[in-house]
Amino acid sequence: MSGAVRIDARGPVAILTLDRPARGNAIDAEMADAILDAALTVGSDDAVRAVVLTGAGKVFCVGGDVTAFGEAADRSPALVRRLTASLHMAVARLARMDKPLVTAINGAAAGAGFGLSLWGDAALAARSAQFTTAYGAIGLTPDAGASWLLPRLVGLRQAQRLALMNERITAGQAEAIGLVTRVVEDAALMDEALAAADQLARGPRQAFAATRDLLLQASASTLESHLEAEARFIARAAGSAEGLEGVRAFIERREADFAGL
Repeated sequence: MSGAVRIDARGPVAILTLDRPARGNAIDAEMADAILDAALTVGSDDAVRAVVLTGAGKVFCVGGDVTAFGEAADRSPALVRRLTASLHMAVARLARMDKPLVTAINGAAAGAGFGLSLWGDAALAARSAQFTTAYGAIGLTPDAGASWLLPRLVGLRQAQRLALMNERITAGQAEAIGLVTRVVEDAALMDEALAAADQLARGPRQAFAATRDLLLQASASTLESHLEAEARFIARAAGSAEGLEGVRAFIERREADFAGL
């Protein structure tokens, strides 16, 4: 595993830390590869039931390494294609893995860092965090899935404002428009993120995976096709070990033990 991303285990929770604090956790080709490696590692580890993504230092992620783009000059298109190939595969893996993701946004999130911050099933922001898409200021367009997910989270009008006006917003403003789940005090961020991840890790992993899929595909489905998908998933869940344990626990008036299955 590259030093650009650190993986720490805390019981059934894996913590992924973007670890280039001296560069604001800027994403170069090495870090993009490391994010993909980390996503593949935790996604395939059956011992991991929830994942936390955060940044080292005082910044979550400033986005792509613009200095590297400048140094590449006329080779920058090839560099960007190389970087986004890994980064976008990592985003897809994090979005589709069969375990929930918590983003702990510990500081500024810009560009691709802005995009990464959105993908948490629970997105917790430190009060000092700020958000900006940043792309327009340097003549670039969104990546890391930001243009796909942003309007789904906050609506088209707010997405246009953030993506085109390059407005920097506070954590409180981000919470108010639905960009993040909750704002917490800086000193409490990791405790709150780990508490959320622990709660999710105790839940029904396969049911959560199916629920994540349903939520992501909802806006692209017709009502009838989505109802059919819901019926298919819930019928499958009803006969699964998780479903049987959940129903049995409800009848017996106890907490379901999904992690012990």
